[in-house]
Amino acid sequence: MEHIAALLLVIGCSSSMTECRELSVPVSVFETAEQCTAERPFAMADVQDQAPHVVAECLAVDPALEDDYDQVVWNVRPDGRLDASLQVSSLVLASNNSARPEKSYLDQQ
Repeated sequence: MEHIAALLLVIGCSSSMTECRELSVPVSVFETAEQCTAERPFAMADVQDQAPHVVAECLAVDPALEDDYDQVVWNVRPDGRLDASLQVSSLVLASNNSARPEKSYLDQQ
């Protein structure tokens, strides 16, 4: 099984940098960070006509969490800098039944 080491995120923004969206590129996952970095300028060139301003970043993928990532969180700053990360949303279920206090069966006779 191949592991993913990096994800290429490409974002296109309006001239004013107020409206941004993810842009689709032919290849967005890579086995090494170096492959992602090498492909980044070509991917940006491929989508350059889809938005006035295009930014891209290679995000490192932790192999231990590869199947757990479920969100890409990103923000493009007014200066054009892209902040992005991969996130794992964990749903923690806790059970607390304070309406029913524990019953001591040893106290019953």
